[in-house]
Amino acid sequence: MSDSVDVTAWLHEFARLIAEHKDELTALDSAIGDADHGTNMDRGMTAVVKALDEGGGGSPSTLLKQSGMKLISTVGGASGPLYGTAFLRMATAAGDAPALDGPTFAKALRAALEGVVTRGKAVAGDKTMFDALSPAVDALDAALADGQSLTEALTTTVAAAEKGRDATIPLVARKGRASYLGERSAGHQDPGATSVTLLLAAAATAAGA
Repeated sequence: MSDSVDVTAWLHEFARLIAEHKDELTALDSAIGDADHGTNMDRGMTAVVKALDEGGGGSPSTLLKQSGMKLISTVGGASGPLYGTAFLRMATAAGDAPALDGPTFAKALRAALEGVVTRGKAVAGDKTMFDALSPAVDALDAALADGQSLTEALTTTVAAAEKGRDATIPLVARKGRASYLGERSAGHQDPGATSVTLLLAAAATAAGA
């Protein structure tokens, strides 16, 4: 087993997790958003998998770029541009690397976070996907610097994302439609932070396969 994340396996697993948690994501979004996050992400990831299966492969950068463009064109609401931008930034960061090994994956994930910040203008505590993704990126960098394998580091990364996701529950939203609710947005887990945790869990599975 190579210590890297296979992009095709990663995205297939992410699509599977999104489908499995579609109703949960939509229920979370119904409390503080448009009640369509699960449906939109499932539609987008179904399209991504179809494109991957029909495309015949390619470099990590090519696959990530293809997936980002597909998400932008098929996912509605804020999620399409945010996830699409994240994947496009990952593609650029991956460059001509033949595989997403530890350093390359960490670089790509950091670029994804920067893309999300640029697109969504979110910061810590806004009750968005940033609150799960940012601590996860930092945890991955720290784990790899500590000498952990990518597989081990991704376990740490997922735990950090889960902690950040759970920390969104008491927050009052400051971005997106949820912010319109003011104090009523407190007490609900953010759907974007939830789906990005699934993205990282899928990466951990793909690296350990």
